[in-house]
Amino acid sequence: MSTEKPDGHKLPFLPFALPEIGEEEIAEVVDTLRSGWVTTGPKARQFEQAFAAYLAGDGQTDANALHCIAVNSATAGLHLALEALGIGPGDEVITTTHTFTATAEVVRYLGADVKLVDIDPATLNIDLVALEAAITPKTKAIMPVHYAGLAVDMDAVQAIARKHGVKVVEDAAHALPTTWQGKLIGLHDSDAIVFSFYANKTMTTGEGGMLVTRNAALAARAKVMRLHGINRDAFDRFTAKVPSWYYEIVAPGFKYNLTDIAAALGLHQLKRIDGFQVQREHIAQRFDAAFADLPLVLPPRPVNAGDLHAWHLYVVRLSDEAIAQGITRDGVIDSLFADGIGVSVHYIPLHLHPYWRDRYGLKPETFPHSQKAYERMVSLPLYTRMTEADTDRVIAAVRKACGR
Repeated sequence: MSTEKPDGHKLPFLPFALPEIGEEEIAEVVDTLRSGWVTTGPKARQFEQAFAAYLAGDGQTDANALHCIAVNSATAGLHLALEALGIGPGDEVITTTHTFTATAEVVRYLGADVKLVDIDPATLNIDLVALEAAITPKTKAIMPVHYAGLAVDMDAVQAIARKHGVKVVEDAAHALPTTWQGKLIGLHDSDAIVFSFYANKTMTTGEGGMLVTRNAALAARAKVMRLHGINRDAFDRFTAKVPSWYYEIVAPGFKYNLTDIAAALGLHQLKRIDGFQVQREHIAQRFDAAFADLPLVLPPRPVNAGDLHAWHLYVVRLSDEAIAQGITRDGVIDSLFADGIGVSVHYIPLHLHPYWRDRYGLKPETFPHSQKAYERMVSLPLYTRMTEADTDRVIAAVRKACGR
């Protein structure tokens, strides 16, 4: 699909997301391929150390106190974190209905049950009042999601967790680099924080994620379970200069390790993450200014002055005025695609999916804010490879879709 320029030439379709891979990333991957060590090894370890150093860049945190565990997806990281916390049958974990299924499915991997709650319509993050009200004696953990790259109120989350004696695992798939009260997500007092490096995230390793914790016992368990429950690091076993073939399986683990090829990408993507955030912020500001007069609810900004929004997503919602004018979410999507602009919807809430709906008897009216947001929301392209001309195209197409 393409659209026409004034000179009659066709503009290429503008996809919803594209990763920005530079020559340094490519060279690092090539170096990895030539090294002969392509699975989890020296570069995965280097990436973990670099990630800890990045988080500790505030000058107030000891990088050595942060255990960073590279995994092949954020889903894997969430699963490892909950498993290491002892979550199992008979337990409940609370999270938001307005998230990707990975947040909830890892709970079911362990035989525990998920309790879904609604979102705050102002932030699209988990409703903290509903979260606390949902806690029962069976609740063992809460999983806040930093939706679109906007921080959840971590002070309130930690206060709830302390009051009720429950664990906190942050789904930070969207939240690099996001801050709450000036501190990067990853540095608050949660039991575990999990980031995603999927292809469309704010930085990428193709597939991948990072589990971050200050809990040494949790980290040790996650490292063992990351690779089949083996009690020794494969890299150490295969590079030792003396016989070191012996190992023991101490648990029925998983296959969640990140390869050195992927980590090679991550090493250089991480160096660029602050610049990526500045570029995303710039595009978000342009959108805000261009859409200010449209019948749209624009994405919320950080509550605290100076805090960073990662801008993984730029999500607009139709206002009541738009609905009164007969504008529909699907109509806007169709119009944008007709103009060669790729868009998406984040998310179809979990309560609408057959598995979650049927297992827990969920109804849309139980989640009015998520349901309303879903029916009115569109995620627009926002990524660092977008040019000013690309941004102009999106702006023009959105204005057209809104009848302006």
